[in-house]
Amino acid sequence: MSRSLKKGPYIDEKLLVKVKKLKSGTKAIIKTWSRDCTITPEMIGFTFGVHNGKEHIAVYVTEEMVGFRLGDFAPTTKFHRHGGRMQREIESEAAQKEAAKTTPAAK
Repeated sequence: MSRSLKKGPYIDEKLLVKVKKLKSGTKAIIKTWSRDCTITPEMIGFTFGVHNGKEHIAVYVTEEMVGFRLGDFAPTTKFHRHGGRMQREIESEAAQKEAAKTTPAAK
């Protein structure tokens, strides 16, 4: 759910202070647990270590990211694969196509 326009975007004050202390382009990673913080133009060029619940994911902020949240770039779950009969059929077809590609090249 989006934040009310009259309130404005949420920006973590502690994070903004850390950004202002560092020079732009430095390789230092700013660790943060504030996934809900909105990316502002002052954050461009910095690398943030965004916590995903287990570890800090390095996120380098570019101009296209302004307006998004930091948590959008650090996924909290890992997609394994879909299961079942259909998935096994798709994987076997892909393996057969890969085998067909490598067989002519070996001759």
